[in-house]
Amino acid sequence: MIKFTTALESDAEMLRSIAIRAFEEDKIKYGFMPPDIEKVEWHLSKIKNGMYYKIMIADKIVGAINLYDLKNNHFRLGAVYIDPTYQNQGIGAKAIHFVENTYPDIKKWSLDTPYKNYKNHKFYEKHGYVKIEEVKPMDNIDFWLFEYVKEIKK
Repeated sequence: MIKFTTALESDAEMLRSIAIRAFEEDKIKYGFMPPDIEKVEWHLSKIKNGMYYKIMIADKIVGAINLYDLKNNHFRLGAVYIDPTYQNQGIGAKAIHFVENTYPDIKKWSLDTPYKNYKNHKFYEKHGYVKIEEVKPMDNIDFWLFEYVKEIKK
């Protein structure tokens, strides 16, 4: 059974380890991972300052979700990652449902994902996200982020 609970400081090293495995494909493809996600301090700061949830199967952490409150009923999915061993089992879909059900008053969700991560594009579009923009965050390399938004109509 999949559970979502608030991450604790004692989880930071395990979350770091899982994030490194989860973003290894990005490192191979682009030459880097999301900024600082390889550092335990990044995870500790998210645990202390934000909405950081661990994804559990039985008593094992298998991934995480990091959210940002951008105000005006707008949240951002900062990082959603799952250990590669547990990918393609519906956990990501349950994670999306979890955050949307946990925060039912949020009317706008946003996120970004790398331009060559076709699996993510398909996944987020399947869950109602629409690509609105392509952003080039670094001038000196050929790398783009696709910006996605989901508007909740209630």
